[in-house]
Amino acid sequence: MAKNYRDITLALAGICQAARLAQQLAHEGQCNRDALAVSLKSILETNPASTLAVFGNDESNLMLGLETLLGVLNAQRQGPGAELTRYTLSLMVLERKLSANKGALESLSTRISQLERQLVHFDLESDTLMSAMASIYVDVVSPLGPRIQVTGSPAVLQNPQTQARVRAALLAGIRAAVLWHQVGGGRLQLMFSRNRLFEQAKKILAQC
Repeated sequence: MAKNYRDITLALAGICQAARLAQQLAHEGQCNRDALAVSLKSILETNPASTLAVFGNDESNLMLGLETLLGVLNAQRQGPGAELTRYTLSLMVLERKLSANKGALESLSTRISQLERQLVHFDLESDTLMSAMASIYVDVVSPLGPRIQVTGSPAVLQNPQTQARVRAALLAGIRAAVLWHQVGGGRLQLMFSRNRLFEQAKKILAQC
């Protein structure tokens, strides 16, 4: 069956968006608020009608991710691009470990259901919800290993709220990586279909 490269590219942009948000937070203590809201909401989209529905049914919600994806596909071996590539690949590896672990998947599902109940009382970007999402990442995903070593400003990373936001962004990256596999994504595409992914990302960006 022919792969749908539009859906694959959108899901991959979701992973890249989460990686970029984690990088911005780790270095600057702040990030693109709109993109963060989209990525956090995606964690709660557990039964979407389409790939784009995970990201609010609007390609422009993934602009940061699409721009980051273009950078990752063109990345040098050093510098900010290499850091983003490392985060993106690490999220893919962690997602494979998660998908192979039935107990972890059940735990993840239960914890996300609890998040939805908390949303009745708290805003999605409140410290309470951020801490809850960070805890899911720390308790369920991170122990599956290998752990993602986030680098940034030591002063910024000492802030517990920033730490929670970084981990919440990484959890959103795991959500996008799950979606990426569901729509037919695989790591071999990053080696053998880079041009196709690059052109598809450029095409979607042009429509935003």
